Amino acid sequence: MTEEHSSHTFRDSIEDARASHRIPDTPQSRSPAYRLAFIDEEFMMRPELRPVRLQLELLKPQMVLDERGIESTVVMFGGARIPAPEKKETAKTPALAELSHFYEEARRFARAVTERSLETYGRQLVVCTGGGPGVMEAGNLGAHEAGGQSIGLNIMLPHEQAPNAWVTPDLSFNFHYFAIRKMHFLMRARAVCVFPGGFGTLDEMFEALTLIQTRRMRRIPFILFGTEFWKSVVNWTMLAEAGTISPQDLELISFVETAADALAIIDGWDYGCE
Repeated sequence: MTEEHSSHTFRDSIEDARASHRIPDTPQSRSPAYRLAFIDEEFMMRPELRPVRLQLELLKPQMVLDERGIESTVVMFGGARIPAPEKKETAKTPALAELSHFYEEARRFARAVTERSLETYGRQLVVCTGGGPGVMEAGNLGAHEAGGQSIGLNIMLPHEQAPNAWVTPDLSFNFHYFAIRKMHFLMRARAVCVFPGGFGTLDEMFEALTLIQTRRMRRIPFILFGTEFWKSVVNWTMLAEAGTISPQDLELISFVETAADALAIIDGWDYGCE
């Protein structure tokens, strides 16, 4: 594009970033001080640049999702260790093997939600998971089987990991900061569905529930799959009886066993009154 037809008043950053590889090789140009700040990895990784990295990690998925026209999501939290029913013999414990049916419920639920999403050309009710294995994989798989897109919000962890194969590639994101990842889970959420899981699932569940309880986030369907599991893990009634939460706070949660139960709650929810 010639200068007179360019939409930019000034030479853009992409041009200068490319040109930086063609500068003469001199002691001055080899110095780290001479690098353009925004392509200087060593500079960008400095502790003082953390606020900038936080902003970038917030902006990148936000911009991509906006460009794709995605307006709302259905968030699915759940254990990475829960296997598909046909693989339950590989489960590390008998309890995990018994929980394998929730993989199929997550898959069935995501497929049905995505069928609804396709009615809006993928703008509304897009399945959003943590992008990993287990229940997360089931959610992305169900969306894929319905012929729709789904989001995966991965996080960098010390052990090797990769997004599951069913996340829509253009909507597969990776995060360094847990806090920013949690924001993206909830910024577009029209429902939160929590399947049995461990520390990560509990963390995500309670943070989202606290935001709703304190009215920092509007009330939306908050659905826990597996009544027996969740009432064994958390003594919800005792929290209310002890006064550490209000009895009305228990009304923020719905317990279900099947995808059909969860869909009925979402379909019957009056978003206008919240």
